[in-house]
Amino acid sequence: MTERVYVGNANADALLDRGWLLGHFRPDGDARHSDEVEVKWGVHPAGEERAQWVRGESRTAMIVLISGRFRMELPDRSVVLEKQGDYLVWGQGVDHSWVAEEESVVLTVRWPSIPGYQAPLTPRS
Repeated sequence: MTERVYVGNANADALLDRGWLLGHFRPDGDARHSDEVEVKWGVHPAGEERAQWVRGESRTAMIVLISGRFRMELPDRSVVLEKQGDYLVWGQGVDHSWVAEEESVVLTVRWPSIPGYQAPLTPRS
């Protein structure tokens, strides 16, 4: 059944939905629709920062560095992902933000996939 299989390219598909490849936001019947998990392919130029801190996160998340140097900001520390494969996992309620210290590609996985949340598009001032 072809509706249960999807073949794509993360770089191309990420351009369509702010980097998100899989989650509740894909239409029912699409192989990429999931209420359990969200997956994002993030390509970030050097110096890019998250527009604002995520506060009161209700999901668990994992970020894996594919290339570059990427800093995650947590309330009590900064974590720098600098070698391919470095990763960080944080749980519900952990506030966070990030900065791409170099041009970076990261894979983010969040669970569960909860409708209603979307990060603002405006940069930090």
